[in-house]
Amino acid sequence: ASRHYPTEVDVTELHYLSATQVLRAYNSGELSPVEVFDAVSARADEVEPVINSLIERDPEVSRAQAVAAQERYAKGAPAGVLDGLPVVMKEEQPIAGRAMLLGTLWSDGWISDETHPLVQRTLDAGAIVHARSTTPEFCCAGFTHSKLWGITRNPWNPNFSPGGSSGGSGAALAAGTGYLASGSDIGGSIRIPASFNGVVGYKAPFGRVPAMSPWNLDSYAVDGALARTVADCALFQNVIAGQHPSDHVSMPKVTIPSEAVENPDVRGKRIAFAVTLGDFPIEPDVEANSRAFAEALRRAGAIVEEVEVPILLEEVQTAALAHWGSMMGPSMAELGPIDDERFTDYARMFIEFSSAEFDRIGVYGAAQIEGKVQTAFGSVFADYDALICPTIGTSGFIAGESYTENRINVAGRELDLYIMACQTVPFNVANRHPVLSVPSGRASNGVPTGVQVVARPYDDVTVFEVGAAAERELGLNISPDWWPASIG
Repeated sequence: ASRHYPTEVDVTELHYLSATQVLRAYNSGELSPVEVFDAVSARADEVEPVINSLIERDPEVSRAQAVAAQERYAKGAPAGVLDGLPVVMKEEQPIAGRAMLLGTLWSDGWISDETHPLVQRTLDAGAIVHARSTTPEFCCAGFTHSKLWGITRNPWNPNFSPGGSSGGSGAALAAGTGYLASGSDIGGSIRIPASFNGVVGYKAPFGRVPAMSPWNLDSYAVDGALARTVADCALFQNVIAGQHPSDHVSMPKVTIPSEAVENPDVRGKRIAFAVTLGDFPIEPDVEANSRAFAEALRRAGAIVEEVEVPILLEEVQTAALAHWGSMMGPSMAELGPIDDERFTDYARMFIEFSSAEFDRIGVYGAAQIEGKVQTAFGSVFADYDALICPTIGTSGFIAGESYTENRINVAGRELDLYIMACQTVPFNVANRHPVLSVPSGRASNGVPTGVQVVARPYDDVTVFEVGAAAERELGLNISPDWWPASIG
């Protein structure tokens, strides 16, 4: 389309408009759902041979949905706030009557008989779910490759992974093949791909977004939103949040006001800046970009002070493994023996490590450590409105590398478990904190970096306001020049 785009910036590529820009253009009549879908579909045809982030595409059906949405807008009667917007859903979130493959060779014949509340609310808002996104096997990894779907690659540098487990969703946003994407997070699976793909990801506090049994009862687990901007992420979060009759622990909805993300005001807010969490290692590029993020908030009028958070990587790893060994590991191990060739090497490692730690310290032992971590964060929020820290300490995971044989080295420190290169896991331990990952820059290898914005338990609005203020000052992902110039 060669028309004028109704945007705040000069954007020449339709697939990289923000979701809020597209929806405003639908309502003004300056863009139509059909031309937007055609642009996104053509982009997917172009980049998917390299990125491999999407499955279950049916352009004919999706285009028919775009035509129907276009007719509704012509009558001034859109079906919902996301009507006609092409979005991507993480394959882990089931859709009734559709295959449920979970990236595993064990899934032959698996069909869902229920639709996840997040997916249903997205559909009810009028979105066009034109694809589902790839995951690692059973979503048990911080990268995205599997025996079933192959390797999903990072649009910024295909030699690297887009992260995981919501890696396909993050890659789709960065590649321009969806305006919003869903994810889930039990150890960083929303925030890791948000960081590595230069997009925004929100790990809502436990219970804010309804989930399905039994995972709604897992205190580390949440479902949630990824988007290209903070405003888009707030838009999506407002659609999917709130109590649901099928989820006993789901929480009342907290609406993120448009003012908080469009005109954020952080003047006078007290923000703690942890260059790293405890003794988690951090690479120089990540530290430099994190400091730039902190400085951006100072320019916006916030009071930003450096702090130390007294947690230990080894203790976080122990608690997390034991916790994963109580539910997630057994859900995989019940399928068959660990040496069955259908399992990936990293799934075997996950089952083995988590089972061993659970057997060693149990629920009570893990809870004792979790209490220490939660207390450490509580001490920070006694004095500050928000905490910012890096999302990940390293600048990338190698595409296709499982880190089962090779250990990862971060800033000269060799880690027993690669996922501990990510500073996301502590906030699954302390899962009542809302956490928003926002782009902070790019590393020397071209892979983006991110910063986590954290607030007091269940204070959703503050993380969006602080994240939007930093985004505005840095001008990264809200600029058309941010996105990959070429892919492949």
